[in-house]
Amino acid sequence: MKPLLQVSDLQMHFPVREGILLRARKFNRAVDGVSLHINPGETLGLVGESGCGKSTLGRCISRLYTPTAGSILFAGQDISRLRGKALLPYRRDIQMIFQDPMESLNARHTVGEILEEPLVIHRMGDKAQRMARVRQLLDIVGLPARSVTRYPFEFSGGQRQRIGIARAIALNPRLIVCDEPVSALDVSIQSQILNLLNDLQQELGLAYLFIAHDLAVVKHISDRVAIMYLGNIVEYAAGERVYSEPAHPYTRSLIAAIPVPDPHRKAQRQVLAGDVPSPINPPAGCHFHPRCPEVMERCRSEAPELIAREHDHAYACHLERD
Repeated sequence: MKPLLQVSDLQMHFPVREGILLRARKFNRAVDGVSLHINPGETLGLVGESGCGKSTLGRCISRLYTPTAGSILFAGQDISRLRGKALLPYRRDIQMIFQDPMESLNARHTVGEILEEPLVIHRMGDKAQRMARVRQLLDIVGLPARSVTRYPFEFSGGQRQRIGIARAIALNPRLIVCDEPVSALDVSIQSQILNLLNDLQQELGLAYLFIAHDLAVVKHISDRVAIMYLGNIVEYAAGERVYSEPAHPYTRSLIAAIPVPDPHRKAQRQVLAGDVPSPINPPAGCHFHPRCPEVMERCRSEAPELIAREHDHAYACHLERD
């Protein structure tokens, strides 16, 4: 199967300006050489702590940011350097669902205006056709037709996220970047939104890049999972294998942090020392070595490569696993 999205050695470095002349003397290496792919109709879960570069990567793929280096192939076309009108067709095919639905929706517009806006920008149909599409979108995400005249502040957090999802599917995209779409919601609502995303994927043939900081959230929605740390992918594998056979120490620490629902079963906690290092001045060698419980001398000076040890399971670690 040919990948729908192929990202190769992607970098996104933000200049840190200092001094009176505000010269860029340092760079925040938010994304520092990431390669991944997503197949049509597939969900790739992207997991890591806050500040590891997940959202920046998602914004590069959706071309809200222009990457510093690397390539983004979408359906075989490199879109990493496209601008203006040349990028417009891909705006229809790649959409984004944001973390905070209240911040991502225009508080001054009604729901009808919010959902109609992408249709207007892409000149799809006349007014009557657009409003019919708006009502259809509301029905798809489980909101009543009367919502069309109401404002975002009149809805709950889960309902606002449904509006964000409706906006994302309005143009019939092929790929949706889901940037922590349930992290701002109550636990009781999270499963409803995840079920909705699953249903939409089955009905519309969507591919997802599902960004999260909690491995438990992506477990039941992802076909494959990639673990990100300080701008790099440190492990990826088929969804269930990440949980049953984690190879990288960072992955194992994330799994150990998942709450265990059985009160008679005790999880083996693996508390990481220290904080995530600054992406402005990352550690030499393996970026994870200052916090790794299995650090070796080699880790302090030599960065491990992301190598596939078995089919569809790769990790960047000097430790050899059985």
